[in-house]
Amino acid sequence: MDRIAYGDHPSQFAELSVPVGADPVPVVVVIHGGFWMQQYDLELGRPLAADLVAHGVAAYNVEYRRLGGDGGWPATGDDVLAALDALDDPRLDLGAVVTLGHSAGGHLAVWAAARHDLVTGAVSQAGVLDLAAHPRSAQLLGPDPDYADASPIEQIPVGVPVVCVHGTDDVNVPIAQSEAFQAASGCELVRLDGVGHMELVDVTTPAWKACRDAALRLAGR
Repeated sequence: MDRIAYGDHPSQFAELSVPVGADPVPVVVVIHGGFWMQQYDLELGRPLAADLVAHGVAAYNVEYRRLGGDGGWPATGDDVLAALDALDDPRLDLGAVVTLGHSAGGHLAVWAAARHDLVTGAVSQAGVLDLAAHPRSAQLLGPDPDYADASPIEQIPVGVPVVCVHGTDDVNVPIAQSEAFQAASGCELVRLDGVGHMELVDVTTPAWKACRDAALRLAGR
């Protein structure tokens, strides 16, 4: 695993893991959730990254400035774009870069797909895709929210394929978030009956397998 700093702040770094002995491989950019809060960090993405590497792709697990740690909008989004700018390694196929994010990370994954030319596809794992329709987004955007800049649903057309994976029993980020995005964009929606919020980042579950399969498919694997 290589630690890549993309800025001077302690939270401006990412962890790059690459399968051993492979030709240049696609990259899945893992963006953790936690409602953009400082107490949640890229440790949440490490099991996902390890599983992705075991399935033949590189994993780029991104940390970013979060609320309570100099984050907020637009700094948090700017960090994800800067982390993508820092991707430069001969072991990587930079023609196949897929963002994958859970919850708040799903927001950032789809938003970055619309904003950064390197991204060729995105997987939203129970993502917050319509910030205006989720009360927790007020913490990120502050008292004068700029939904046109920050909300993924306002970035349509994204310009690359998006797959939304969402459980029907999610009470943290209701599936209505992904349904609305699918209706507006025509993207693929993978509906997981009886599944809640955290199963999508538990590598032992079929819910995670659905997310991984979507990322591998978008990466051409």
